[in-house]
Amino acid sequence: MFKSPAEVLEYIKKEDVKFLDIRFTDLPGIQQHFNIPASTVDEDFFTVGQLFDGSSITGFQGIAESDLQLIPDVTTAYVDPYRVEKTIVLIFDIYNPRNGEIYHRDPRQVAKKAEKYLASTGIADTAFFAPEAEFFIFDDVRYEVSSGSSFYHVDSEEAAWNTGRVEEGGNLANKTPHKGGYFPVSPVDKLADLRDQICLQLAAAGLEVERSHHEVGTAGQCEINYRFDTMVKSADDILKFKYIVKNEADIHGKVATFMPKPLFNDNGSGMHTHQSLWANGKPLFYDEKGYAGLSDIARWYIGGILKHAGAILAFTNPTMNSYRRLVKGFEAPVNLVYSAGNRSAAIRIPITGTNPKAKRIEFRAPDASSNPYLAFAVQMMAGLDGILNKIEPHAPVDKDLYELPADEAKLIPQVPGSLDEALIALENDHEFLLQGNVFTKDLIDEWVSMKRAMEVLPSAQRPHPFEYETTFSC
Repeated sequence: MFKSPAEVLEYIKKEDVKFLDIRFTDLPGIQQHFNIPASTVDEDFFTVGQLFDGSSITGFQGIAESDLQLIPDVTTAYVDPYRVEKTIVLIFDIYNPRNGEIYHRDPRQVAKKAEKYLASTGIADTAFFAPEAEFFIFDDVRYEVSSGSSFYHVDSEEAAWNTGRVEEGGNLANKTPHKGGYFPVSPVDKLADLRDQICLQLAAAGLEVERSHHEVGTAGQCEINYRFDTMVKSADDILKFKYIVKNEADIHGKVATFMPKPLFNDNGSGMHTHQSLWANGKPLFYDEKGYAGLSDIARWYIGGILKHAGAILAFTNPTMNSYRRLVKGFEAPVNLVYSAGNRSAAIRIPITGTNPKAKRIEFRAPDASSNPYLAFAVQMMAGLDGILNKIEPHAPVDKDLYELPADEAKLIPQVPGSLDEALIALENDHEFLLQGNVFTKDLIDEWVSMKRAMEVLPSAQRPHPFEYETTFSC
């Protein structure tokens, strides 16, 4: 939208903008914000920025050195469609005001360092990413966790379990069958109009929407795809995407969630991540003689991701719930192999014909509970390690991996079975992330500590409702 501070100032004056919304991302990946009157923005603002209390943000500073500095990136601006008064949203980078250096725990700065490291290797100068974040839209969500109670309840007018529900005006059926949500037309697909409104808002905010559809899961699973971009910008875009999806659903009296596995015994929501490397405007992943049209560079990139998959998943699948999705069946990518078109492999090679520019890989394990800046950076760093060390991946498997004979299946490496397993893998395998000072040991240690304190330990201490079914009468 803007290329310079002068353009921002001109727009504020011309369009009578009332507020500027300051956005940044905490370590887990949740956007934070505060507003300032647009009338207070001047030329100095773009170099001086704003100070804030980093000790109040998850994963950031201790209270003894809590002050951090926010500096805007004018290229990220868009008009917020959900504010009453005209408001421009800007994403800010975080700096240490005591020495002027970038703040090493700022996720966006990590992704920026990853892009600089890529260029320094001489392998490529650009990494393109295209995440596909699936989500559910529900009509009712209730949950509670206390000493004497633990439950969740979700509902949707289109859910398969509501075929027998008494509804005001009569139950008109037309529910989404279990695992039958892929591409049905209305009146089974009851969310087409809402997705259309989301698409219009995404386009107005600068995203080039490519397609929109209902997904496999019952109870409102959806997917909307938009055009790829460079790594940092794609991470910016996925946060914008989530913001618009959630707010548009809210306006329509519904709730959207990117939770990886909100429903038992149904498909979960992933964030399949397409990626490729380019140099001097030319794609590096294509070779007509290679398997599925892949170059050596692409194959080694895959080798790096598969070798470091355990550590990668600590960032790309960073919640306890992430591993409820990564189970056999449900199109879940639990097998650490690659394949041309096989959706049961962790890495799929989309069919792109003979177009070198379209050649890419799709890592299917990630989900949208991740911090996209860290999730994309860790994938690229693993891929680069694969290229630099010419890591050969497991041979491609073009069979249904869920139906392999036992003697073949046992030879296929699997993703970690839990968040704690992934964190252990990260502790044991992170040297590839420290190259170019992209990730720091401090950030990795904080990530592991934070995830154990916020998720692994609290979950281990709480009885699960299913345990009452299996254990109460013992």
